[in-house]
Amino acid sequence: MGKKFWNWVENQEGRTLYFDGYIAQDSWFEDDITPKQFKAELSDGNGDISVWLNSPGGDVFAASQIYTMLKEYEGKVTVKIDGLAASAASVIAMSGDEIHMSPVAMMMIHNPSTVIFGEAEDLKSGISMLSEVKESIINAYEQKTGLSRTRISYMMDSETWFSAKKAVELGFADEVMYEEGGEEISDGFIFDKVTVTNALIKKLPKPKQTDSYKEEGTPYDQLQKRLDLLKY
Repeated sequence: MGKKFWNWVENQEGRTLYFDGYIAQDSWFEDDITPKQFKAELSDGNGDISVWLNSPGGDVFAASQIYTMLKEYEGKVTVKIDGLAASAASVIAMSGDEIHMSPVAMMMIHNPSTVIFGEAEDLKSGISMLSEVKESIINAYEQKTGLSRTRISYMMDSETWFSAKKAVELGFADEVMYEEGGEEISDGFIFDKVTVTNALIKKLPKPKQTDSYKEEGTPYDQLQKRLDLLKY
C-alpha cells in the first residue's frame, strides 16, 4: 500500500491515533490490504485511545468502515478535533464515545458526491447509490445527536458548517476543549453555503448602466455569474 493516512503514537498517556489530511488518499474501496492493516493496527493493543482529527474529508466508504471499527473497539474512544472535521471526516468523528473540539475547530457536513459516466440507466443507478450513502451517513449523525433525520438531511443539503460551541449545542460534539466545566454553551455559530452566497448576492451593488458594464467579461459580470452558479 502507499503512504498511510493515519498514524499511531504510544506514550505513557496511552495510545493515540492521528488523522491529519485526506482520508484514504490512495485507495480503500475494493482494496484488500489497507482496511485490514488499519484494523490490525487498531487491534494491536488495548485500553482507551485518543483520536486526533484534522481532515477535510475523503473517501466515504473508508470513513464508514473506520467508524464501524472504532465503534467496535473495546476500549473508550475519545475523538479530539483540533482543526477541521469536514465531510467524511465528520463521520469518523461520530465514532467517539466522547467528542471534544478545540474552540477554534470547525465541523462541516454535506451530501455525498461522485463522478458517474455512462447511459441514463447508469446515472439513475448513481443517484440511487448516493441516496443510500446519504441515508447511511444520516444514521451516524442521528445516533450521536438525536436530531431528526429531516433536519440532518436539510443541513447536509445546505453544506452546513458548525463552530465548536454550535456543534456541542446541536449534539455533534460533547465538549469544547480548554474551557472550564459547567459553563453554559452559547454564542456558537452555524452557516451554510447557500445562505452565505445568497446574502452576498443581495448585498452586491448593481453597477451603473454604462457601456463598460454592458460588456461580457467585466469583473462585476464575472462575479455575478459565479454567485449565480453557487446558488444551486
